[in-house]
Amino acid sequence: MTNPYQFLENIADPAAIPTEGILSRTIHDDDQVRAVLFGFAPGEELSEHTASMPAIIHILHGEARLTLGEAAMDAGTGAWAHMAANLPHSVHARTPVAMLLLMLKRQS
Repeated sequence: MTNPYQFLENIADPAAIPTEGILSRTIHDDDQVRAVLFGFAPGEELSEHTASMPAIIHILHGEARLTLGEAAMDAGTGAWAHMAANLPHSVHARTPVAMLLLMLKRQS
């Protein structure tokens, strides 16, 4: 029998953030949502891109510069943003950053 829940004690552990580069790890993926945990070393970035589905960014630890469409904003620990599908966006880590990305899959 499969477990009807998933529990992770601490996905925001700063010790898991790389000292160089970007680390990404899918921590959940089903027919409704994909959850990807990112760790960014300072100065690293995801350059502008789009996603075919709505998504949520949650900054778990650190300071980043988010660009969402035409708007750019500073995002620190606890910041949260919802993005419509196909919205151009980028993330630039100013400090070590742990970020949770939730991609919301469309239901047919």
